Amino acid sequence: MAGNKAVAYKAPGKVELIDIDYPTFELQDGPGVNPANVGRKVQHGAIIKTVATNICGSDQHMVRGRTTAPPDLVLGHEITGEVVEVGSDVEFIKVGDLCSVPFNIACGRCRNCKERKTGICLNVNPDRPGSAYGYVDMGGWVGGQANYVLVPYADWNLLKFPDKDRAMEKILDLAMLSDIFPTGFHGAVTAGVGVGSTVYVAGAGPVGLAAATSAHLLGAAVVIVGDLNEDRLNQARSFGCETVDLTKGGPAEQIEQILGVPEVDCGVDAVGFEAKGHGHDAQEAPATVLNSLMEITAAGGALGIPGLYVTGDPGGIDDAAKKGALSLSLGTGWAKSLSFTTGQCPVMKYNRQLMMAILNDRVNIARNVNAKAITLEEAPQGYAEFDAGAATKYVLNPNGYLS
Repeated sequence: MAGNKAVAYKAPGKVELIDIDYPTFELQDGPGVNPANVGRKVQHGAIIKTVATNICGSDQHMVRGRTTAPPDLVLGHEITGEVVEVGSDVEFIKVGDLCSVPFNIACGRCRNCKERKTGICLNVNPDRPGSAYGYVDMGGWVGGQANYVLVPYADWNLLKFPDKDRAMEKILDLAMLSDIFPTGFHGAVTAGVGVGSTVYVAGAGPVGLAAATSAHLLGAAVVIVGDLNEDRLNQARSFGCETVDLTKGGPAEQIEQILGVPEVDCGVDAVGFEAKGHGHDAQEAPATVLNSLMEITAAGGALGIPGLYVTGDPGGIDDAAKKGALSLSLGTGWAKSLSFTTGQCPVMKYNRQLMMAILNDRVNIARNVNAKAITLEEAPQGYAEFDAGAATKYVLNPNGYLS
């Protein structure tokens, strides 16, 4: 049986490469696994040999110690891979298929899945609606920053690439389909981005850059990206975005310098609960992004909020923040009739269309997020560099598929 190494959370600020069991078609006990899921039969699943598995900002929240993740939790929910085994109940996915794995784990059978709300499947996590690989409080499905990973409900969850050779030519782009590209696209769509829109994206990390890319794809006239990190702002400028340097203060005045008015049609929060305030010495202020977006989004507009917010944050700046309770200016949102869309992106709602855009040269998402392949052994260094603000999307290469 093949060996299986994986990247695991050990303690705040520390990840390590560990040996784990090769997957089986039964969910085993382990760090973070919900007891009600132990022994769950997964003959509807497939075992994937990982081609690419990305480091995500959501992983960083756990690695910083900002969640209740237990030690030895195997990380990784952005997975692309080749099928090497299928369970007895799998009918359409075959050994050898090259596939994208949506980070949402969904059954395809419940009411929410049937309504395309795959981010809040009712059957895969005994604690709450919604599940993901390698993530705290998401049911305990083992993460994909490993040589091999189990994908349940394979016929439903896996997006098969139509041509393996063609897919491998664009594999760094296609690796973004598991999470950040659909997530950024969802943020833009739910913010109401369309032809001629003016858009402000808060955050120039990979999800923010994916949202900006998506806004261009949707026909926006002007896309403005705000951040405190000059390297990440340079990356946004590299594909045609205007930028706002938040070390110089809030976004409204700088937006006015770009557009002639201090507001935009559409706002996207790609930062989440670890947001900082504005200014050169900005400190953590978790409601900053949402409140500033309400201020600068035109009346009747919408906010797409793909940035992660949690119900448990041990490192929160006060007792309220530790429970996910933020000081929002909801009155501003109400007075301006703003719409809000929060929560996990339902990846399957968008991933096939975005795959076709990639395969037919309509978008180059890997270039826009500055994707870089590294080995599994280099994962701790990748996490450290990403945490320090590197303008890079790190893609792990566990099995040597990536050049």
